[in-house]
This record gives sequence, structure tokens and C-alpha cells, in this order.
Amino acid sequence: MSSAATNAPGSHTASGHGADPRPAAGLPSPGLSGKVRVPGDKSVSHRALIFGALARGETRITGLLEGEDVLNTAKACAALGATVERTGDGEWRVEGVGVGQFKAPAEPLDFGNSGTGVRLMMGAVAGNPVQATFDGDASLRKRPMKRVLDPLAAMGVKLVSEAEGGRLPMRLEGVTDLKAFTYETPVPSAQVKSAVLLAGLAASGETVVVEREATRDHTERMLAHFGADVSVEPHGAHGRRITLKGRPELKAAPVDVPSDPSSAAFPLVAAVIVPGSDIVITDVMMNPLRTGLITTLREMGASIETLAERTEGGETVADLRVRYSKLKGVAVPPERAPAMIDEYPVLAVAAAFAEGETRMQGLAELRVKESDRLAAVADGLGVCGITYRIEGDDLIVTGAKDVEGGGPVATHMDHRIAMSFLVLGLASRSGVKVDDMTFIATSFPTFMPMMTGLGAILA
Repeated sequence: MSSAATNAPGSHTASGHGADPRPAAGLPSPGLSGKVRVPGDKSVSHRALIFGALARGETRITGLLEGEDVLNTAKACAALGATVERTGDGEWRVEGVGVGQFKAPAEPLDFGNSGTGVRLMMGAVAGNPVQATFDGDASLRKRPMKRVLDPLAAMGVKLVSEAEGGRLPMRLEGVTDLKAFTYETPVPSAQVKSAVLLAGLAASGETVVVEREATRDHTERMLAHFGADVSVEPHGAHGRRITLKGRPELKAAPVDVPSDPSSAAFPLVAAVIVPGSDIVITDVMMNPLRTGLITTLREMGASIETLAERTEGGETVADLRVRYSKLKGVAVPPERAPAMIDEYPVLAVAAAFAEGETRMQGLAELRVKESDRLAAVADGLGVCGITYRIEGDDLIVTGAKDVEGGGPVATHMDHRIAMSFLVLGLASRSGVKVDDMTFIATSFPTFMPMMTGLGAILA
């Protein structure tokens, strides 16, 4: 990897952020105003780099998210033999090696805090006759990898070593004769689905993934974009059946990364709950498998206007005008969870300002994210004086006209917990303090200056 890429903005050491915790506070703020573009979509950014490395030829990427998670994936692609260079602000060049042509990395592949990066790369490495060690920071080492390892092992990948409980660090040995098979995902997970499909690129025959609840489909879209033979059919009431023909020759293709709807969620909710706000967020991806938060907020009464909807790089994008709104509590159905799994923490913040109860159903997947997000969100709500309860895998939040605030909220090394409670502080009476803002850099390195540019008071 070139020195230009190594020194890209937001680059830090992958294994823990080294620096001491940096507390921060969101303080009562006047109405937000202005126009912003949030960083490129994290899911698409990871995949653009990985597919570029697997393709033959030169892939040009624009709008890449230059947060730590994505930069660690870029380093891993380079360690596996691809040429990865940063050529400008958000502009990258990847010279791929082809399916099954990765070389053995000289050092462990360190993914920092990124579950997406490590799980997808396990699938990408599976069809290569090399050994690779996968590792990450203290938070990532706590996250379960067995759900990815099980289907990969069924395809022929060998587990050389692992930490207790099927966790990182983990050493895998890929093989050239992967077996194609049909896999039904036990829980909705775009990461598991994507790992199996990436492994399926190197398998002979057809690899089929069946999911009962449709999850984000960026991998399927990018497979087609790079020339793979992939088909998607409905399965049951809410699911999909994805069929991939193995051993294609992927051809390099340009990728223009749209703005990340999961990052847009933070200024969006801030504008909805801070009185007097009126903002525009540009170029937001509107993929229907990613817009569950927008759907839910509109059901709650939020004023979110879609402007200039268009198609760019195979994805629908639009500008969103968002204004302060009086919200009412709703029930969020469990089948919507895959379309907004990363947005529940900030939805809980919006629910704190809604009239009545908001019931978020079927949140089991939140327990195995960067932190146990269900517990972390609940604890943070309690610190801020907000009434909530947990029933099974449901979170029920009772809104209030006035939210006091408080802190410090424990972020558990989780960027989305940190940003969500900073947003809550903007509309509270006394503000909200979080114990560490360091990890925000993993997904949204410009969060603080962007929010203050809209008029938010952050300290």
C-alpha cells in the first residue's frame, strides 16, 4: 500500500486507539440550519475496496469513507497483494489481482473496530490457498465470529487457531477447491451473507444464500456491477434467495460511494428534535433496505422531505430536507430491524422526545454489535433520566416533553452510542456528557465539525 494511503485522513493504529479517552458533551443548542453531505457509505466503501482487490484491472473509487474502519480494510487488501493508493480526497485507485489470487500476508490483518471488514475479508480470503491471521482491537475481539466461520468451514476453509469462544485473533487457511452449497442464515446478517457470497466467488458451481429477512444488498449489487452472474429472488414473506455462479472473472469497475444513511441519521435526528431546526442533507443513499429509520421517523410525525431523487452507481440517492417536528410514539415491527439495525441507538434518542411509548421490537442483533448496544442504549437512557424498559429483545422508551440530560454516558468503545447521546444532549435541558468520543473516528471522522457547522453546541 502506498504511503499516500497509509497517511490518509483519519488513519490511526488499528488495535485500540492508543490515545486516552476523550470525553465530550452535547449541550442545549439553538435551531440547526444549513446544508451538509455526510461521509461516504461505510458498507459500500468496504465492499468497493474488496471487490476492487478481487477484480482484474484498475478500479477507481470516489467518495470513499476515510474513517478508520475502511482504512483498515484498505490496508488488508494491500497486504493480500492488491495495489491500493489514495489519489485525492475520497478518491482511491485499486489494482486487483483476481479471484483466488491473493498472496499470504506477512503480518496479521488488523481490522481495528470493524466487524464488517473482518467478516467480509474472511469470505474473500476463503478461496485462496493461503493462511491469514485476522485480528482487531479489544472491542472486536469480544465479538462472535462463529456465525461466519461455520458456513466457511462447511465450504472447506480450515481453522488453524482461534481465541476462546470462536473469537479473534483467528488464523484461517483458504483452499482452491471450495465447495458451493446452499446456506440458510440462522439470523438476519448482511455480513454473514456477504462472507458466504465472497467465498462463493472461488467455489465451483452455484452458491446459494437463503435469508428469511432481507438484509442490506450492497454485496449483491456490487457482484453484478463487477460482472458476476448473480440472481436474487423473493423467499417467503420478507426474505430473499441469492444465487451466485462461481469462478467468474470479475472486471474492474468504477464505484461512486453515496452518502451513508447510517451517518446521516445523526444530523437527521438532531434536526427533528432540536426546536427551530431546518437542514438539508445531500446525496443520501435511499436503498430500501437501508431506509428503515426514515420510514419510522415519518410514522412518528417527522418532517423529512425527499428532494432530487436520482440513481448514481447503481444506488438510489436523494437530498433530504429535515425540520423540527413533534413526534408521537409508534411500534417498530421486528421485520424492519435489518433495514435499520445500526440506527436503533439514535432512534431511541428520538423516541425520548416523542409523546407516548415507542416500542422497538426484535433487537437481538444489537446484543452482538460493537458493544451490547441494547444494554448500552438502555443504560444511557437511564443516565439521562428517560423512562424505558426491556422486554425480551424489545426496547420500550417513554417519551417526555422535557429531557433533563446528564452523564457521563458509558460509550463502551462504540461510535454510534457516542454520537447518539451527543445528539440527545442538543435537545436536553442541561446537556449530555459521554465518556469517550475517540471511536467516532471509525465511521464519521467529520462528525464534530459538521454538527457544529449546523449550529450544534458540542464541547
